[in-house]
Amino acid sequence: MRDSILRAVGVFALAILGGLLGAGLFGASGLGDRQTEAFLMENPEMLQRMAQELQARDAEKRLAQAGNEWREAFPGAVLGNPKGSRTLFEFSDYNCGYCRLSKDHVETLIAQDPELRVVVKEWPIFEGSEAAARLALAAAKQGKFAAFHNALFEQESADDAALERAGTAAGLDMARARRDAQGRDVTMELMRNAMIAEELGFSGTPAWITGNTILQGAQGVDALASAVQQAEDGA
Repeated sequence: MRDSILRAVGVFALAILGGLLGAGLFGASGLGDRQTEAFLMENPEMLQRMAQELQARDAEKRLAQAGNEWREAFPGAVLGNPKGSRTLFEFSDYNCGYCRLSKDHVETLIAQDPELRVVVKEWPIFEGSEAAARLALAAAKQGKFAAFHNALFEQESADDAALERAGTAAGLDMARARRDAQGRDVTMELMRNAMIAEELGFSGTPAWITGNTILQGAQGVDALASAVQQAEDGA
């Protein structure tokens, strides 16, 4: 009897996640009875666990289909330990308020974990952000990505004046940086990041990947640290 209920719960979870199609499947299965309803009412946490498991499997499938090429960092566009054994990918935009908030979370994570490598994937989706993303990658070519990244997030926005201030604060050769910002390698990096973000179904910035786990939105220090640890435990 318990097995039949668990099968019903599984179909019911799919119904919730799949909308009308799943609901039709649930009804057609003949499993939607009062006994199943009573079981779900007594064990509501089961649906949450099943939904989380389904989401995790979906993320793993999408990441497998995307391959591994995107996991390569643009040379120099890394925060923390460039050779660290644990990696967190961040898709970010300099005009994103939640990305600005997350900067402090990432700095805390790096301070707590000397083995953490944070690969920043510039994904300019807000109006006026492409120039900032390009200059950040140009800063990486001068070995000053972290300094520029942090300085720009200290600004209220990422407009031209803010880029100039951040570049000066980071000690960039601005003439070289503006040339490098228009380079083919920078353009290709932005294109790849946009393509992988679309392929993985990201809805906005920030978005995070560690191991086979995808997180979207500002997460906070504890959630990110937990995800990184779980990725390592599952490696």
